[in-house]
Amino acid sequence: MARLLIGVSVLGAAGCALLALRAHRRARHRAALSRRPFPPAWDALLERQVAFYGHLPRDLKQDLQARILEFLDEKRFEGCGGLVITDEIRVTVAAEACLLLLNRPGPCYPDLKSILIYPHPYLAPTARRMGQMLLEEETLRAGESWQTGAVVLSWDTVQQGARNSADGRNVVLHEFAHQLDQEDGQVNGTPLIRGGSRFRAWASVLGAQYAHLRYDVTQLQAHMIDDYGATSPAEFFAVVTEVFFERPRELRATQPDLYRELAAYYRLDPADWPTAEAN
Repeated sequence: MARLLIGVSVLGAAGCALLALRAHRRARHRAALSRRPFPPAWDALLERQVAFYGHLPRDLKQDLQARILEFLDEKRFEGCGGLVITDEIRVTVAAEACLLLLNRPGPCYPDLKSILIYPHPYLAPTARRMGQMLLEEETLRAGESWQTGAVVLSWDTVQQGARNSADGRNVVLHEFAHQLDQEDGQVNGTPLIRGGSRFRAWASVLGAQYAHLRYDVTQLQAHMIDDYGATSPAEFFAVVTEVFFERPRELRATQPDLYRELAAYYRLDPADWPTAEAN
């Protein structure tokens, strides 16, 4: 038994050492990527195609460029429905996905492996319960986030969101907010938040605002947050992420507690950026 325990202990130590070595190599590789010059053609593409990009402060733009290089090095893009993947598609999606990671050290969506892109909104199977029956049907979708390591997007919808950064709607921000939510293994509208007091503040503020939105929807009252956010806490987090980055000044003015929690989580204050919303 003693020999067995020693053997298990040695194997465990060896496994930990191997994981540490792999993590060290990944960190060195990411550091090397961050030193690469950002392709001028990509910079011009983003200035032309992604509205928020030209309004980022210089330091954040440099951080974003490094994150884009990391994202494109690690993630696989797959064209669906006959779509051919181009640099325009890859760089546009990467830029918007990486906007959520600025000022937040750590790996780049560690559970994500693939991004599947359709040319247009697509039909996807959906199951819904009606009484005792489970009905299967197809619904038209612009995006999905899977816990199995994939995000699905409609390129038409991605382009619309990228070109208009002030309407509070962006499918890439929405689906990648789901990826952040899923990192703790649960899809519940609460991403990984360090510290008990921070977690309690998040739960209190977002819980109250979610309940407020649900009430407004039942009363048919207008709300700056899309009604889809009332369907679940997970969808609420994804929808308010869109609003936080696309209509930050309005969110800060009307719901300062919600804005403050999102700013603390994302470590960003987009209401102070010279965005298109201010023009």
